[in-house]
Amino acid sequence: MYRTLFFLSLQKFHLLAYHLISHLLMKGSFFKLWMWLLVVSVLPACDALNTLSDAKSNTSQGAPYEVVTICNQPIWEGAVGEQLRTILRAQDPYLNAQETLYDLFQVTPHNVTNIVDTHRNQIEVKVDPTLEVASAGARYDVTASPQIIITLQGPSQEAIADYLQTHSEALVQLLEKTERDRSIAYAERHFEPFIQEQILKTFGVEMDVPKGYVLAKQTEVFMWMRYEYPAASKGFMLYSRPYEGPESLSDIAVERARLKFAAEIPGPSDGSYMTTSYAFPPIYRTVKIDGRFWVELRGFWDVENDFMGGPFVSYTTLDKATNRVLTLDCYIYSPKLKKRNFMRDVEHLVYMIHFPEEAPVKP
Repeated sequence: MYRTLFFLSLQKFHLLAYHLISHLLMKGSFFKLWMWLLVVSVLPACDALNTLSDAKSNTSQGAPYEVVTICNQPIWEGAVGEQLRTILRAQDPYLNAQETLYDLFQVTPHNVTNIVDTHRNQIEVKVDPTLEVASAGARYDVTASPQIIITLQGPSQEAIADYLQTHSEALVQLLEKTERDRSIAYAERHFEPFIQEQILKTFGVEMDVPKGYVLAKQTEVFMWMRYEYPAASKGFMLYSRPYEGPESLSDIAVERARLKFAAEIPGPSDGSYMTTSYAFPPIYRTVKIDGRFWVELRGFWDVENDFMGGPFVSYTTLDKATNRVLTLDCYIYSPKLKKRNFMRDVEHLVYMIHFPEEAPVKP
């Protein structure tokens, strides 16, 4: 037990040291950096810690949507670093706050510690004049699990930067899919069996609802699940209605249904309830997820007769087995904490719904 506690404490120390080292490098505080490295170097170097390099026994470090770039300083300060910052530190357009798509950090190769080597999301940049063209590749669970290591390489900085500019969307989507797959895998292992049973009984579909959600309200055609934190909240609704033709999946029909069912979620004061904010009109589009077509509605919610609000996203599809329209409607509330990761959590829920076997249907 004491060995385990010591290892966990050492991990936390390494995490603190890693972030401080990165900060000092960016600030050019080499004297302070040297002092920290001296402290780290005198930590016990027992064999049990030094041999934890097997990805199967090594849990990856870092937070979701955090990316560490491993490259030398001229690369980071040059065209490649500028492209990476432009792509990954772009503002998330669907949050009512200024937050980037990813948290991006940089470490030089000779400052890679165990905490960096086992980070969940890594990008390594290699300039090799012997190469003819720039390219990229991904490896998984190399030094820890779950983990992705993306290698960008090319004959020059300019070639790699041009490659990044051309394939920027692919890079963002690859990192997003990696994080999403981790969420799905977690829910498959750790889910709420009672809620799963009630969803199957009510809507005829299976859903791996991650641990921590509670069933807050239920009717014959509606379920509300929520997950409460000390300073934030996230949740989702499932509701269904009869399919009456293609117009049932129109933007007007989807928005009307949301107004009706969101009112089932009470606000903090008497007579208050959730509704849709039209200060910024919701965005409506059709998306294909795992072979099934969904109508996505993305916007902001607020509370009638009170002061609360946040982002929401809903996914609506036709369930041919029941000839009904099914909607997954997700929201978050986080007035003090960053919203991005909470929002990503609920966005992943649509990938956890499993319909009875049927051919894909386009609305």
